[in-house]
Amino acid sequence: METSTASFRAVLACALLGAVPAALTTATGAGPSAAQMAEWNAPQAPFKLYGNTYYVGTKGITSILVTSEYGHTLLDAGIPEAATQIARNIETLGFKPADVKAILNTHAHWDHAGGLATLQQLTGAPLYLRRASEEVLRTGKLTRSDPQYGLKAPAIPPVKTIWIVSDEQLLGIGSNRFQAFATPGHTPGGTTWSWDACEKDKCLRMVYADSLSPVSADSFKFSANKDYPQVLQDFELSFTRLETMACDVLITPHPEQSQLFERANKADKGCKAYAQAARAKLAERLATEKR
Repeated sequence: METSTASFRAVLACALLGAVPAALTTATGAGPSAAQMAEWNAPQAPFKLYGNTYYVGTKGITSILVTSEYGHTLLDAGIPEAATQIARNIETLGFKPADVKAILNTHAHWDHAGGLATLQQLTGAPLYLRRASEEVLRTGKLTRSDPQYGLKAPAIPPVKTIWIVSDEQLLGIGSNRFQAFATPGHTPGGTTWSWDACEKDKCLRMVYADSLSPVSADSFKFSANKDYPQVLQDFELSFTRLETMACDVLITPHPEQSQLFERANKADKGCKAYAQAARAKLAERLATEKR
């Protein structure tokens, strides 16, 4: 599926303020069902977003390849079963998994980090993330500070080679420069990644915004939680950061969060609308906790 490069310059902001996709729901309880996992892992043909940036994930979970002649970068890895599909999608585009020199992660949940260990083995690339995610990905187990601690999700295969990045750090990989922005709340280690993608003399600011949805185990209360006492302050930091961030093309961990497949019109407020929609969902969740 080859998509016009101009058509993916940004996501239509009004779509983000409309119907809320499944990935942004606040429902609590058991982990993902077999049907949900199959839907997430359904095959998706890879395609160009803009310039050197490509979608190589599955139908329901995003993975992004950013290429350069000096080495490529992969962002996120889907569920464990998605790893081979992601590697195959990279090859379909004409690139080699062995040329991936770094893997970046948005947050340490099974559906976005489950395939990291396998992809690290396939590529030999180190993983870059913020320190708050390190313990989870070294052990494969969520910490008590994670709102989804206690959900019956599969374990995350542990990752070996990890490098820690700090907030606003610039990371040079090949000829690309990525910047890490702390956007916690959904998890304590949530990270948004930003970089420039260019075609001829036109460069766009790509923003892979981390999940901002207040999804949790039944026992977790966002209004007051001893294991993650600053969760509301963290969410506010993330909302404000994304509302004010330079953002030409919005990408999200679940493509439906930003209507990535359906919407192809230009809109320069995609990140702002995404944050506003998430802010509204958190307010809804807090209202239910007061009942």
